[in-house]
Amino acid sequence: MVTPVLYAIHSRFFDHDTGYGHPERPARLRAVDDGIDAAGLRGALQPVLPTPAPDEALARVHPAVYLRAIEAFCEQGGGYLDGDTHVGPASWEAAKLAAGAGLEVIRALEAGKGEVGFCAVRPPGHHATTDRAQGFCLVNNVAVAAKELAARGERVAIVDYDAHHGNGTQDIFWEDPDVFYVSMHEWPLYPGTGRATDVGAGAGLGTTLNLPFPAGTTGESYRTAMHDVVLPVLEAWGPTWLLISAGFDGHRRDPITDLGLSAGDFADLTKDLFTLVPPGRRLLYLEGGYDLEALSSSVGSVLSAVVDDGAYRPEAPSSGGTDNDVSAQALKVRDLLADG
Repeated sequence: MVTPVLYAIHSRFFDHDTGYGHPERPARLRAVDDGIDAAGLRGALQPVLPTPAPDEALARVHPAVYLRAIEAFCEQGGGYLDGDTHVGPASWEAAKLAAGAGLEVIRALEAGKGEVGFCAVRPPGHHATTDRAQGFCLVNNVAVAAKELAARGERVAIVDYDAHHGNGTQDIFWEDPDVFYVSMHEWPLYPGTGRATDVGAGAGLGTTLNLPFPAGTTGESYRTAMHDVVLPVLEAWGPTWLLISAGFDGHRRDPITDLGLSAGDFADLTKDLFTLVPPGRRLLYLEGGYDLEALSSSVGSVLSAVVDDGAYRPEAPSSGGTDNDVSAQALKVRDLLADG
């Protein structure tokens, strides 16, 4: 019998040092495990031990001079790379393992060992550009996997529902026709990117889709955008793989954002996205989510939606709020693209 979820985690992720009082802390991974146990899903997970991403896979995303500089900085004891991105001596090893986790899960999925993968990794990745660490991120984990798949001829959809726009992922694939990047995020919010009119360029024109929601937006507006915009656009494009940047900081309890989502919303969004590609071609990466209780319930709800059709649902989907016609704006932008 195929185990539905391949679960990638590594003890070295706990050793990544973000500094005293930092929201992106090792306790987040313990909260993930708590959510799995609360949902009663431990027996449905097949552990996958990450291995470090090979140099050639990293080089598809980041130049060697950048990678060497981060490695050397960590080896020298670490410190702050910018105002909110801190590393320690073990952080480079953790970053290579985080980038390699998805590659290892992809191999296992292709071998028929599971139907979906979940990478519970630290440090996260979607703010890392080709040559800059920022927003708690060192290596763009989801981009490493997407580049690997695209190099083999796959069409890869990356859907990012972290509350913060994944500026690094967008930049990396801005002109790439083989990777479609979708972001559903709070606006305005760090890093200040992700306008509805940002649609890619060159050969990648039209393969970027941004849905910037105002503070207070609930799952009702997210579901409208999913059904009216995201799913139809991606279905027309025809992805062969789905990678989800699963950030849970859009939850109403999160201390550094102001959206109004619930654990039930993340479960519904994920389940809808899974209709885009067949089992064995679906992979989630942990990005943000900084309230431990919210993170735990959200992960449990999402994985339950995958494994047992949502038997574990500690929170109902949310409703109400306002989105300032985000879906209508996105559709207008797509129409203008179609008209040339």
